[in-house]
Amino acid sequence: MSELTRIILACVTGAISTFIALFFLPFGKTLLGHDRGRKYVEGSEVNIGKPTGVGIYFTMIFVFVCAEFGIHNRGMYLILNIMLLMSLIGFLDDRSKNAWGELSKGILDIVVAFIGSLIVMRFFGTDFLLSFLPGTYYLHPVVYILLATILFIVSINATNATDGVDGLSATVTILTAATLMTAAWIHGTLTLSTALYGAVMIVILIAYLFFNHYPSKVLMGDAGSRAIGFFLAFYFMYLKLPIAYLVLGLPFLIDGGLSILKITIGRLTHKKIIILPKLITPVHDHLKKKLGFSVPKTMLVISLFTLIIDIVYILAELIVVTR
Repeated sequence: MSELTRIILACVTGAISTFIALFFLPFGKTLLGHDRGRKYVEGSEVNIGKPTGVGIYFTMIFVFVCAEFGIHNRGMYLILNIMLLMSLIGFLDDRSKNAWGELSKGILDIVVAFIGSLIVMRFFGTDFLLSFLPGTYYLHPVVYILLATILFIVSINATNATDGVDGLSATVTILTAATLMTAAWIHGTLTLSTALYGAVMIVILIAYLFFNHYPSKVLMGDAGSRAIGFFLAFYFMYLKLPIAYLVLGLPFLIDGGLSILKITIGRLTHKKIIILPKLITPVHDHLKKKLGFSVPKTMLVISLFTLIIDIVYILAELIVVTR
């Protein structure tokens, strides 16, 4: 079987399986949790009672399809299992009557991120490329593990915080993954084998959007957003462009990351220091509450912002790298 055939079969299998799973939601009544709503979040009451945690379905499908059609080493199998573990942790939180404490989830994030970093360092190396600059660079394994752990934690939590508007997290992930793959192709680190994982994630999320576009019927919950965040961080490192997250991940960092930063600084200083006091975070809540944006308009604005960043980045890469 050719590599192109593998990608096509993997994408078709992933998309159809996700659509069927989310259409029928097997064991959904007993398996899934239901959205509790969020305090102080504009418009969150409309989601109360909707099935949440459906990310466990498409994460399981993603892992199975990639394991079946991908060509990889033991490290990739370990990464796929860690991603599934991250989804399971989020799923258990989604279906619990009371949300898990932030300390508990924070500790779990650190542990999972550290394990993921060890796997990346051991099986995929510490080499990386810098956007717009030639050459391959290397980090000491200890430094690489530290920075990779931070990237995992930031990506997991920023992606999770962004998942508060119908269709937003999936759409931004699709655009980010597609742009990352394009940048990796320009740099020569994208092959048919490495492209399979990003392509499968993209088509699975497109299938998910059939059920999550406004007004949503289902919600991915932490089971989906945290697994996606883990995958994105890994994929940036896998394609040897981890620094590119600082640019391509800006929509996540601005929308969801500012919320994490604001809360963290406030708690560490016992609320003596509150950064951006007039800004409601995540930023999508500010757009809805302060600027009066509807849910579709909020999703459109942030998605367009993402698209502009992606286009500018790729044009800059094409100009600099190929000159």
